[in-house]
Amino acid sequence: MEAERLIEVGRRALAGSRGALGVMAEAWQAQAVARAIGSRLAVCGPLELRSEARALGEIGAGCSALDHPSVLSGGARAAQLSGMAEVRPTLSALALLLSEAGIALVGVACDTGEDNLYWQCIEAMDAADESLDRVHGMLRRLSEREPERERDRDGPYDGIRGPAASAAGP
Repeated sequence: MEAERLIEVGRRALAGSRGALGVMAEAWQAQAVARAIGSRLAVCGPLELRSEARALGEIGAGCSALDHPSVLSGGARAAQLSGMAEVRPTLSALALLLSEAGIALVGVACDTGEDNLYWQCIEAMDAADESLDRVHGMLRRLSEREPERERDRDGPYDGIRGPAASAAGP
């Protein structure tokens, strides 16, 4: 499944999740998608993103919701990742998913009276926040790269289009 579509499926599943365990499972799914996208970009993404992408691919690998029954029965949604149409829109969508997962986890942590679940939420929030930082870093790098691409496309005219002064005549 294409990355943006996979992310959208995750956003809908997170929005529809009910109860603390459902939110935890969807937060884990979101983190798994982030790791899969990071791993994919680390191998075949733009060179300037590969370091951040590699780090994204490693965040939260030991997330505690791995044994949640809905995760075990359906497996990791991230395994369906087949490709990425464009990097920037994919990263923007991923940032939104991670933000929503973090907000949902805050709600669970605030509502729970169970100490173990509270700390699982805190760990999951940390992973989502760290992943979000990496995604924002990659988006910044892409934004920094845009002026360079424009300059390279314009050639030696410093952004002024048209023939060189010597070719324009007297």
